Amino acid sequence: MKILVTGFDPFDKEKINPAYEAVKLLPDKINSAEIIKKEIPTVFGKGACEMEKAIEQHNPDYVICVGQAGGRSSISVEKVAINFIDARIPDNEGNQPVNTSIIPDGATAFFSSLPIRAMVENVREHGIPANISYSAGTFVCNEIMYRLLHLIDSKYHHIKGGFIHVPYTTSQAAAKPDGTASMDEKTIAKGLEYAILAIVQNKEHSGGNMGTTH
Repeated sequence: MKILVTGFDPFDKEKINPAYEAVKLLPDKINSAEIIKKEIPTVFGKGACEMEKAIEQHNPDYVICVGQAGGRSSISVEKVAINFIDARIPDNEGNQPVNTSIIPDGATAFFSSLPIRAMVENVREHGIPANISYSAGTFVCNEIMYRLLHLIDSKYHHIKGGFIHVPYTTSQAAAKPDGTASMDEKTIAKGLEYAILAIVQNKEHSGGNMGTTH
């Protein structure tokens, strides 16, 4: 089994991006699965192109894209990507599309094809905060998730894929207002590892509600 895991480069004046910093800390093998790590640019369109090049090169069974969600306190496994961009800030090349579709005439939304409930459960069982998120935002993270799932739906039918958001690192939070949520890089990396382990071990969710009230 091959699992491609991507992480974005730093953006919005940050010196690091915990997404790829954590991805780099992942072992090269998790049980029997080979882990392929790839940094992609925080740029609309270009990140997806780099991701597809890696898919063509490595022919993975799974693709997991990882991004930063500053302000969240948990590792968030995303359920859905929407065909919509409304960028609050520019990407790393100054692009700032607003109120527009990712793919004109594309599906309104795609659901993750990963076993997200089992993934969240396995992360929690190892003492790391995790949850299912029902909004990947409207920036590059949502765009890459949507494009990945569109590629799977239209071209790479054998692949399963989805997206995980991670919090600020503690070093990032040190420069933020008091009370800003964070998690250290090693804990983020272990959380990703446990999420991936649920896939490799073909774990099933044992039951229980993971929905939200807001």
